[in-house]
Amino acid sequence: MTTLVIVESPTKAKTIRNFLPSGYRVEASMGHVRDLPQSTSDVPKEITDKRVRELGVDVRADFDPIYLIPDDKKKIVKTLKDAMKEATELLLATDEDREGESISWHLLQVLKPKVPVKRMVFHEITKEAIQAAIKDCRQVDEKLVRAQETRRILDRLVGYTLSPLLWKKIKYGLSAGRVQSVAVKVLVRRERERRSFKRGSYWDLKAMLAPVNDSKSFFDAKLVSLAGKKLATGADFDESTGQVTAGRQVVLLNEQEAQALQARLQGKPWTVADLEEKPVTRKPSPPFTTSTLQQESNRKLGLSARDTMRTAQSLYENGYITYMRTDSVHLSTQAIDAARSCVETMYGKDYLSPSARQFTTKSKGAQEAHEAIRPSGGTFRTPQETGLSGRDFQLYDLIWKRTVATQMADARQTQISLQIQVEDAMFRAGGKRIDFPGFFRAYVEGSDDPDAAIENQEVILPNLKKGDRTDCQNLEAIGHETQPPARFTEASLVKTLESEGIGRPSTYASIIGTIIDRGYVQASGNSLVPTFTAFAVTGLLEKHFPDLVDTGFTARMERTLDEISTGEVQWLPYLKSFYLGDEGLETQVKEQESQIDPTAAKTIILDQLSAKVRIGKYGAYLEIDQDGEVVKANIPMGLTPADLDPEQVQNLLRLKIEGPDKLGIHPDTGEPIYALVGSYGPYVQLGDPPEDSKIKPKRSSLPKGVTLENITLDQAVGLLSLPRTLGMHPESGCKVQSSLGRFGPYVVHDQGKNGKDYRSLKGMMIR
Repeated sequence: MTTLVIVESPTKAKTIRNFLPSGYRVEASMGHVRDLPQSTSDVPKEITDKRVRELGVDVRADFDPIYLIPDDKKKIVKTLKDAMKEATELLLATDEDREGESISWHLLQVLKPKVPVKRMVFHEITKEAIQAAIKDCRQVDEKLVRAQETRRILDRLVGYTLSPLLWKKIKYGLSAGRVQSVAVKVLVRRERERRSFKRGSYWDLKAMLAPVNDSKSFFDAKLVSLAGKKLATGADFDESTGQVTAGRQVVLLNEQEAQALQARLQGKPWTVADLEEKPVTRKPSPPFTTSTLQQESNRKLGLSARDTMRTAQSLYENGYITYMRTDSVHLSTQAIDAARSCVETMYGKDYLSPSARQFTTKSKGAQEAHEAIRPSGGTFRTPQETGLSGRDFQLYDLIWKRTVATQMADARQTQISLQIQVEDAMFRAGGKRIDFPGFFRAYVEGSDDPDAAIENQEVILPNLKKGDRTDCQNLEAIGHETQPPARFTEASLVKTLESEGIGRPSTYASIIGTIIDRGYVQASGNSLVPTFTAFAVTGLLEKHFPDLVDTGFTARMERTLDEISTGEVQWLPYLKSFYLGDEGLETQVKEQESQIDPTAAKTIILDQLSAKVRIGKYGAYLEIDQDGEVVKANIPMGLTPADLDPEQVQNLLRLKIEGPDKLGIHPDTGEPIYALVGSYGPYVQLGDPPEDSKIKPKRSSLPKGVTLENITLDQAVGLLSLPRTLGMHPESGCKVQSSLGRFGPYVVHDQGKNGKDYRSLKGMMIR
């Protein structure tokens, strides 16, 4: 008697084996065993309809999908079929979300078992959870399967219908996606706001004060009003004009006025005009969902959404946390008891919330797993007890702290506001006193605002009362410029997508990864910066297919897909309406294709630029009519739409028209050295390219911080001497060289037939 248990991954299989009695065999399907064809070459030859072959779905036959077993899964399927021959029962133990339900359904279609089949679900991999799941099996949920299949077909129809249109009109290889294109539009919309932003300037005063006879207890205060009128701050400016918003009754100081005020107030008496203390109670944040885990991991650990989910997957499959794809903030009684036990043991009864704290999921479309992400089991292992290291430890530590904090007492603070008067000027100092730290002892949620104060950080003000005098130890006039809207980080993009109901949180990691991999977005530090290609594609979709990139339309589509999973909406009529209806996608594409001018689609109009920006085969380039002659100049890949200004345009065009700048003559070869700009940025070149030759002159990219304007001849000679041989490897006897590439300095060990071994030297400069 053998029970075959099928899970998705070898890691999950290995962990589950430890909790099953003899007579159970656990195998891994390695994810889906069937999927839609990736290209027409994968489609069986007997299917001759051209459109069906292109889509992988027969839209005229009730959207019948073509499911294939990929080549890399055929060996796995054979292993599973062989295991089925010896099995007397089949347990499908794939993940408990829609994707897992779909994998189980596909396994049934492929294996065609003739033995009893049960669907086994659990949200954590512990002995108790696995044994309980064996006793409480069910059947595969057809509604969940249909909802996942509808989503998959819908994504295929959007992607495979619109992408070929983008190839024809803009550039081959581009892709569109139901959620992907909306995410790109969100980023482009913010970048347009940054580009149209007009800076405003204002001045204020900052004072360093201290109580009389206590110069060590100094504190800072800022000017907030003058002669009874509020002082202008960045919030008072109109982003479209760079001027104070019409109707705002504020005092706007320029540099001269601020300095004159500074001089006038020097040596004058400073008196506490008012003191206000306000008690504030802070409650802990709910436990993690998929979305909030991705956001907080990005803020606090600097992990991408993709890396967060990979690490969480590993923690789940190894039995450390509960299932990581969930919209729920609910905690089981077991989890609450475990968290409260941790609080009492580690922090004491005073830090325990008076009663068990439960959270309610507010998201209307919440589904997937039925519990928040938390440490697994009925007793939480502390991070130090796990033996984990690196990212695994960091993420488990984050989850452990967040979960434990949910059962801790509220934090109590007092916010203090001091108003200090000097002549007709009013200054303000803000303080914060923690009266009882409560859950701050374990966890404080991060912020998308890099300038936001950490909540558990006290700002202590001296013990002053109304009427007290203070000494001014320093008074400084400070100039400010208003700042454009901040670019999205992965954390803030995930937050926006979720708040607008776009896509599912479980897909955000792959969506962000896709738009980066496909060149729609560049990661600059922690920011996501849309490229010229993103601008062109978004512009075309907004003009010709506005619904598909409308956040409201996409959110309504998401709700419909959720309703299909509950049976409230029928999947087939919905697909027919979306794709084949009078205003369906197929009809729209046929109508719009002839109206889309490729030249216009490839052109990006940016204000204040004399040249046009176009998308070419090898990237973005500038184009201008110079005395009847069309001049084109490549735009370096690292340059983005928001950063392209008239000065840069003129420099790029000048280099193209006048030729490269000559830095000088190489002292050894006598050849000229030029400074140029290419697709990958600025570089130096030794000599002129020979006529009718495919051999390129020697070139070297400029290192970070060096520009065409400040590079010297000696630096150029040094760069062109690369790669430089450092010596011979003691084991292989092959060369070890240092050089500079597109992504910075590196060393390479050339092992001949065994290939080359590269090592990055990020943050270092080769001399």
